[in-house]
Amino acid sequence: MKCSKDENSELYYAIPWSYGSLGFLVCAEIKIVPCKDYVHLTYIPYKSKQELVDRFTKESLKPFDEAYEFIEGLMYSEQEGVLMLGNFADKVPAGKTRNALNNFWKPWFYEHVRSILKQDKEQEEYIPLRHFYHRHTRSFFWEMEQIVPFGNSPWFRYLLGWMSPPEISLIKLTETEAIHELYDTHHMDQDFLLPISTLDKSLSYFHQEVDFYPLWLCPMRVFDTPIRGMVNPLPNEQMFVDVGIYGEPNIPNYNAKETMRKLEAFMREIGGFQALYADTYQTRENYAKCLTTTYWINCVKRQAH
Repeated sequence: MKCSKDENSELYYAIPWSYGSLGFLVCAEIKIVPCKDYVHLTYIPYKSKQELVDRFTKESLKPFDEAYEFIEGLMYSEQEGVLMLGNFADKVPAGKTRNALNNFWKPWFYEHVRSILKQDKEQEEYIPLRHFYHRHTRSFFWEMEQIVPFGNSPWFRYLLGWMSPPEISLIKLTETEAIHELYDTHHMDQDFLLPISTLDKSLSYFHQEVDFYPLWLCPMRVFDTPIRGMVNPLPNEQMFVDVGIYGEPNIPNYNAKETMRKLEAFMREIGGFQALYADTYQTRENYAKCLTTTYWINCVKRQAH
């Protein structure tokens, strides 16, 4: 079945976030964005959560023709973090730093960013495009440290860093039932998508309920479409933030099910969403509140015809 803004529009607007529940997408026309050889990245360290959130929000809400092409944040504590702002660049100007940061002997990216936070000084560098896109690949964001605790040590990087990252399928294949259960009960791999106006409040809540760092921040627009799809933004709330929590929470007596249900309830309260690639502990009734009833009714009507 072919769908577009004008043909089978209910399906067209519902495909994002549908996770295959509507069927298989076998062909799509997409808009290609021209890219360049480098990304000019500016690192801005902050020792105040409020200042970082304010700048992150300001940059994310700029009009398209004025906004940076890449915006990312890493929080290293409740108050400390680094905002990264980037644009495409054709070449590295004379006297500027070129950093092929994904070379196997280089420090893991989040540790590289942490070093800039410690220096407490704004810095900039030019990163080859492929290296930038794979900046979190070698370290699986920061989860490789739990698999290979010495993986970022200089001796390991220079001697064996070329072996990283290991294949996820291989890790899962060799994972015992005990390790799998340990991950389920002590580990969290979640992305929460929340209205940008609630970012300050949400970071405080995550600190209270999870207390894990680094946290990954990435702006994400959820468009208010003519026909409601699987995910609906609040009125006047189209810019969201993906907050990634990947690791072992530091709160005492962490209970995966209880904590996740608290976080899921918080998301429903503020109009946010939980990425469904990960575990969800919502009840059937709570999960149903996240779905668009109007969409499903229209879908059923179409099937009837």
